Amino acid sequence: MQNLSKIFIFGLLCLLLTTAAQGSDLDAFVGQKGILKIAGGTAHIPVMKEAAELIMTSNPDIRITIAGGGTGVGIKQVGEGLVEIGNAGRKATDEEIATYKLSMVKWAIDGVGAVVNPQNKVTALTATQLQDIFSGKIVNWKEVGGEDRGINIYDRDAASGTREVFWKKALQSGDVTKKANVVVSNGAMKTAIAQDPYGIGYVSVGHIDGTVTPVALDGVVPNLENVKSGAYGVARGLFSLTKGKPAGLAKSFLDFLLSPTGQQIARDKGFVAVK
Repeated sequence: MQNLSKIFIFGLLCLLLTTAAQGSDLDAFVGQKGILKIAGGTAHIPVMKEAAELIMTSNPDIRITIAGGGTGVGIKQVGEGLVEIGNAGRKATDEEIATYKLSMVKWAIDGVGAVVNPQNKVTALTATQLQDIFSGKIVNWKEVGGEDRGINIYDRDAASGTREVFWKKALQSGDVTKKANVVVSNGAMKTAIAQDPYGIGYVSVGHIDGTVTPVALDGVVPNLENVKSGAYGVARGLFSLTKGKPAGLAKSFLDFLLSPTGQQIARDKGFVAVK
């Protein structure tokens, strides 16, 4: 009974300390009001949503809207003044920064891993096998130890930051078959693979759950621990951009992402924190 009491008291203390930390990190929003519009990379959305909920709960005079669309959309919309924050799964190019006068904040590191349906017994590939599958050289699962079934490839559109890092680092900028099915987001990719026993695609490590199975690449599983240690190299920064230096609600929001509470949210969602 005494041990249970100690555990309860310790848990309560942790909860109080966490609540206090959140409270202090949210102080910057006291007295602010208005609408903050965010759009772009879809890997960012779980963190953005939780941060937004905490902020709006603490201050009902603030409204935050979050949309996807991919990295290209995030950079274009923030550059054109359609949103206050644009999310990107890669660094903005020098040309983009110069054209739109962008400022950039990196608040987490994310891995991108190949995934298959949980029914698929192929859970490990070499880099060459993965590249040959996506290029269309390998077309049947039996060629890599699976069933005698055709392989269905799932890809993202060219504006996707998730695609860019996977294409460059996992596929070594190689060809991708034109027969690939193109999906619009990490969520859509995960849903497609979860419904296709013979499909293969890729998602942000932060999106991998029980509905899909991660595929080890050259013996290394794409998971948080391996991304953090550097053992799994198919990784990228998660960035948020503003037009000009961040100000007002946008600055407060980005500061919150880099606060202890914001960084803990990033960890909880499967990303590597930067602070």
